Amino acid sequence: MNSQTGFTLLEVMITVTIIAILAAIAVPAYNDYVLRGQLSEAYAQLAAQRVRMEQYYQDMRTYTGAEAPGTVATCPAPGQNFTYACAVAAGGQGYTITATGRGFTFTVDQNNVRATTAVPSGWALPATPCWVRKKGGVC
Repeated sequence: MNSQTGFTLLEVMITVTIIAILAAIAVPAYNDYVLRGQLSEAYAQLAAQRVRMEQYYQDMRTYTGAEAPGTVATCPAPGQNFTYACAVAAGGQGYTITATGRGFTFTVDQNNVRATTAVPSGWALPATPCWVRKKGGVC
């Protein structure tokens, strides 16, 4: 009597199919999770820069020159996932700080109006001014 051990081809194919189905679900969910984690860089830098702009305004009574190098409100250097731009407007009485990267564009102004102006494909712009946090325009 010859006894054989091991897996049949059918058993191996079923196992591979199950792993493929799980991977098809898990990998996109994980990538979305990682991307949402990277957005926190922009949120944190924009909020911190807004505070620095307000500190500058308290001292100078104008935002003009706030983003210049060497001031308390120097515009942030590019981060790992986003680049930042600071623009003074309204004759020195307003500003807009912009974070751009990963297909997103986030802004905040002197009135603390937070807006998402661009999102990558598969994401939706929010209906109200806010920083989008999840697909579908969820803030």
